[in-house]
Amino acid sequence: QREKSPPSHTPTGCGNAYSGGYSSAGRLEGKLREKTLTLDTLNPQVKAVEYAVRGPIVIKAGEIERYLEEGGTKPFSEVIKANIGDAHAMGQKPITFLRQVVALCTFPELMDSPSFPEDAKRRARRILQGCGGHSLGSYSASPGVECIRKDIAAYIEQRDEGVPSDWENVYLTTGASDGIMTILRLLVSGKDSSRTGVMIPIPQYPLYSAAISEMDAVQVNYYLDEDNCWALDINELHRSYQAAKQHCQPRVICIINPGNPTGQVQSKKCIEEVLHFAYEENLFVMSDEVYQDNVYAPDCQFHSFKKVLYEMGPEYFNSVELVSFHSTSKGYTGECGFRGGYMEVINMDPEVKAQMVKLLSVRLCPPLAGQAAMDVIVNPPQPEEHTFKQFHQEKSSVLGALAEKAKLTEKILNAVPGIKCNPVQGAMYAFPRIFIPPKAVEEAKALGMQPDMLYCLRLLEETGICVVPGSGFGQKDGTYHFRMTILPSIEKLKVLLGKVRDFHIGFLKEYSGLE
Repeated sequence: QREKSPPSHTPTGCGNAYSGGYSSAGRLEGKLREKTLTLDTLNPQVKAVEYAVRGPIVIKAGEIERYLEEGGTKPFSEVIKANIGDAHAMGQKPITFLRQVVALCTFPELMDSPSFPEDAKRRARRILQGCGGHSLGSYSASPGVECIRKDIAAYIEQRDEGVPSDWENVYLTTGASDGIMTILRLLVSGKDSSRTGVMIPIPQYPLYSAAISEMDAVQVNYYLDEDNCWALDINELHRSYQAAKQHCQPRVICIINPGNPTGQVQSKKCIEEVLHFAYEENLFVMSDEVYQDNVYAPDCQFHSFKKVLYEMGPEYFNSVELVSFHSTSKGYTGECGFRGGYMEVINMDPEVKAQMVKLLSVRLCPPLAGQAAMDVIVNPPQPEEHTFKQFHQEKSSVLGALAEKAKLTEKILNAVPGIKCNPVQGAMYAFPRIFIPPKAVEEAKALGMQPDMLYCLRLLEETGICVVPGSGFGQKDGTYHFRMTILPSIEKLKVLLGKVRDFHIGFLKEYSGLE
């Protein structure tokens, strides 16, 4: 490149404020300017955040994928990403009716097309009438489009068999994660021993631990009972709460039902015990119910925390502060990319609710396409509508396949020596316990990593299967697990599970000399 000559005089108006001069290459002479933002000056709470679902093992999987695409060779031809509950990335087809409504909302000119059913057009017109300028490209009110909030309230009322739902207590969110973060922001306060403690299940979905770290709150672990199909244990809740009170102020309890990563569906009795505990200890309740449509075990049923609270009587229903979350990302639609979701807030102090609305208004509004997708989930085709048959067929097909894959996963994993997998009653994951020989544990420690991280890295490098180590979700000391999704097709899932079986047996032979 041609070098520019340095100026021969001080530019007019610059005075002598700068004395460094330019080098012949046009750079400032003297000390190079230091970066303002470095790891030393970075917000320490950001450094404390960990998110295993997209952590180091997933980064490694991406590197291997690129290596294979560039012609590199491995003992496998593809990376199977079983690390995340991303249904469409795993090959699940969209629900036709949902995509039709969102397409019509996005491009209203399609209303004239005979290819789109009148049922879809009717819903799209109603949604667009609630949007500014009748366009999905407008902002909505911060809590969401009014008619969609009303549809959600009607859905909740129907789901809970008549338990009343006020649409003004419903707030659209950017996926459930956005709502969870918003509520935690409201709850975290105090210093030292009065700092907010957040009770979370272990194992947990890492969003919770990440949010707690980012907000510098105190993580209060309560352990699910693995020997009892990951059930909630009321005695464990009391133990956890009393221990935490020594160093923080527990103010909130979080529950994930159906469970992620554990795949359990909590019984009505368990939920009653949790709500009674929250009532007695004056705890705010956050109920993550994004997998409410994903129940596969014939002897299990989804019970919403709100319905159970109502059935416990007015003393409970009119006092316990409860927020429930739902999403477009899971269920039978699996529309992760739309980032649609909602939360229903009950018994929140009116002055606090005003502060929450203020906080929601800072982010303006959730994406309107996601709001539209959420509306279709809560307001699907009805039996008398022309589109019902196809919709019902597609929904049943997705949920039926997931139920089959849940059973298959449990069966194959439990046939492997050194692996124990609880029934996958719901959600989209198995969380099997794996035996890791002491020799492998010592090797992992020498490498400065968790034993199940060593196991999962070896699994990835030798088979191309990407799963998440249990240490990323939390587990009892001395136990090891991994989380895998059951979303791949039946054919691919069988291949995946076969490779896991062969790898695990080889791993045991290598590290313990077992034949």
